[in-house]
Amino acid sequence: VQLQASGGGLVQPGGSLRLSCAASGSIFSINVMTWYRQAPGKKRELVASVYSGGSTNYSDSVKGRFTISRDNARNTVYLQMNNLKPEDTAVYYCNADTEVLPGVIVNYWGQGTQVTVSS
Repeated sequence: VQLQASGGGLVQPGGSLRLSCAASGSIFSINVMTWYRQAPGKKRELVASVYSGGSTNYSDSVKGRFTISRDNARNTVYLQMNNLKPEDTAVYYCNADTEVLPGVIVNYWGQGTQVTVSS
């Protein structure tokens, strides 16, 4: 299974970006898909998660600004990021708990996409 993230870039404060992460390979189902981020010199932190049923959770730092969603038919998760701030600058990683066989769950990471918020 591979996770391919895309959509990062350079944006001014107050701007928007949309990240995508598509899972491919031998997938029976995907339980939870999550975006993490890691800023230079800091630990990787959870940004937002979306479960197979559609429920979501967000870190306090992005609530009200970021929206996570998924397309189960395409095994893809999205992160719509609005009102971006310089402190959102980080490498963003997608993560998925993937059921590769009935009852067999494997956790996968994508390769990361850089988001830079700067004027």
